[in-house]
Amino acid sequence: MTETNAIGTSLAGPGFAFVPGARMQAILRSAGPLGDWRAFAASWGALETDTFMADGGRYRRRRHAVFRVAAGGEASREPHQPHYQGRDYNTLNGGIDRWFAPVTPEIGAGESLATILAFCARCFGGLSPATRAWKAEIHQFRIEAKPGSEGRPTPEGMHRDGVDFVLVLLISRTNIASGTTTIADLDRRPLGSFTLTEPFDAAIVDDRRVYHGVTPVVPQDPAQPAYRDVLVVTFKAVG
Repeated sequence: MTETNAIGTSLAGPGFAFVPGARMQAILRSAGPLGDWRAFAASWGALETDTFMADGGRYRRRRHAVFRVAAGGEASREPHQPHYQGRDYNTLNGGIDRWFAPVTPEIGAGESLATILAFCARCFGGLSPATRAWKAEIHQFRIEAKPGSEGRPTPEGMHRDGVDFVLVLLISRTNIASGTTTIADLDRRPLGSFTLTEPFDAAIVDDRRVYHGVTPVVPQDPAQPAYRDVLVVTFKAVG
């Protein structure tokens, strides 16, 4: 059984998988090159403030892009468009079109993102072999924690995204405590928890079958910058 198939088996079973960073990096390299990874990770330093936070917070920076991904993993970027979630899925910020700053052209066309999308197509396609194309949404997130002000990776709480599958890939974690991911079934009974701590640590979920949430992050040293950088990729079958 390949590593990608093993992840698929976990998704088909409990509906989620935690993949440690060293293993996840090797899996991605088997799907394609990561030659621009340093520039890819550095691009989190140029995200823009999310101004749509209904809780009034300014602790989240992000960029967004939409791709059409064929079953074989070939990806083409769609015109820039808003991110929309119904309030059934996002009780805090749902129900409106949210226009975020776009993922930059060089990052959107780079090797690392293409490899991540190819991996997702292979992994999720194994669970949905009839799917010929996917709508993939790419979210670059930086959650900042400041003295006396926690950062909330999932301010809407335990939730589903309204898609088929979700990959959460840790890019970096600087001077923060907590940020524990919790998974629950559709009756909100806990299934497991873990903390993404190392680059490439990954949480992968079947969004149709489980809820997920992340606890707030706080600074370890209040005098220093504190943030959690993740890439979130959602896949939803087209048609």
